Parts: sequence; structure tokens; C-alpha cells
Amino acid sequence: MEYYQQIQYIEDNARFGDLIEFSYPVGFSHWGVYDGEGYVVHFAVADEGKLTRKFRKFVLQKLVPLSGDILLGETKIRRQHIADINVPRGAHVTISNNLHARRPSPECDIRQRRTALLGHDLHYKLLSVNCEHFATFVRYGVGICNQIPGRTKNKECQEATKTFQRLMS
Repeated sequence: MEYYQQIQYIEDNARFGDLIEFSYPVGFSHWGVYDGEGYVVHFAVADEGKLTRKFRKFVLQKLVPLSGDILLGETKIRRQHIADINVPRGAHVTISNNLHARRPSPECDIRQRRTALLGHDLHYKLLSVNCEHFATFVRYGVGICNQIPGRTKNKECQEATKTFQRLMS
């Protein structure tokens, strides 16, 4: 299925709070939470000046074309249309609610966490505060990342959970 068809499938079938996984051809994924009407809330590139934006577009994206947006330390939790999220050629997007051995929180709790975190800037940490930690925190109330090699699957990352809880206060 072509990428635009995958996006259309998400828009037609995803429900608020679903985990959206952007699987990259290099073996890792970017994660977000479906927010309705084709929108996803996720870790995105922080606000950048013109020079940094040009560096990202003309240097990083050319040197590492299979990575989509490379998060350089600072991120911003944004709501973006799924078609506007920068992913590399060959990526696949799916609804991935069954990979974390957890039951979703009630919708009102998911909405509360999403709303409280939206717009926050924070430092991206690959092993302890990443996009999968964020998405699972919004959906389940705990940060989990199953794509880090050598880490126990479905285990809460307490640093991520505490970071997001602190941002919500």
C-alpha cells in the first residue's frame, strides 16, 4: 500500500487516543497519538531560526535521508496533520495499539494528558524521554518504549513518566 493510502486508512479508521507508528526503513519508529480529523500529537522539531531550519533541510536531511526529521535535543509537542509529518521515503504508518501490553486509559484521561502536554518544549533523550515514551504516556499514563535494544519490553520508564507528570503540573 502506498504511503498516501496508509494515511487515508489512518484518517478513515483511527480513533482518538490510538497510537500511530511511523516505521522507518532504518529499523526504528516515530510515535504519536491520534487526535481526530487526521491530526496526530507527537514530538516534533522545536521552533527553529532560519539558519537551523536550512541546516536541517539542506544538510541533515541530505546526509541522513532515511531519518525523517532528526530531533536535535530540543523538541516541541505539536498537533500536526498526519500528512505533514516529515518521514523518510519508504516509511509505513499504522495504528499500533497492541504492542505495549497495556489497557488504554479512559478517553477523558487521555484528553487531559494530551491537552496538558501540547505545546511544551522539552529535551529529547533517546533512551529515557522519546516520542514512544510520550505517546504511551498519553494513552496509558506511563512512559514505555519497546524499541530500545536490550531493554525489557513493556516496562515503565520512570524518568519519562515523571518528566511528563511534572510538565502537567
